Amino acid sequence: MENSITRRIIWDRASKAGLAFGGISIAYMLINSIMPTTESVGTGMLISLIGVILWAVKFFGCIWLMKFFMKKLVQDHSEASNADTFRFGVATALLSALIFSAFYLLYTTVINPDIYVEALASVKEAYAGIMPSESMEVLDNINFATTGFFSQLIYCFLYGTVLSAILSRSIPSRDPFANNTNID
Repeated sequence: MENSITRRIIWDRASKAGLAFGGISIAYMLINSIMPTTESVGTGMLISLIGVILWAVKFFGCIWLMKFFMKKLVQDHSEASNADTFRFGVATALLSALIFSAFYLLYTTVINPDIYVEALASVKEAYAGIMPSESMEVLDNINFATTGFFSQLIYCFLYGTVLSAILSRSIPSRDPFANNTNID
């Protein structure tokens, strides 16, 4: 009999955790999108400070939440090993990355498609005298929404995988001095 939890349990738990992480990332993105932009220096600094605080809360909150989900897995399944918590973390990272990236693609193609048009216009204006016309045409042909989808997917998955590797080293904590063999 295998002394490890099943893949079904890992994926079931990871789907719920991935939904939570994806929801947090989506909420953070939407909050940032509705934050006003201003020309005033004082107000702009305050808005930037709020943005940094929100980012820090999201960053450290996600680390704490991943640790919480891993410990909950070990608490509910005492046979879970460090490899199981790592697999759980990677599955969570993949599902969270898929949820967030899919919403990001939806946001940039349906909800706010002008986001890249405005950014591209700013780039063209800034580099109009420097870039040759062929380079400007190439910018028009790039599908930024698709590129954004894949870059977000890769970034979120890699971040979650690295975080899982770090956290799973100590979850579950095992006593290295425990005598696991019965010597009679």
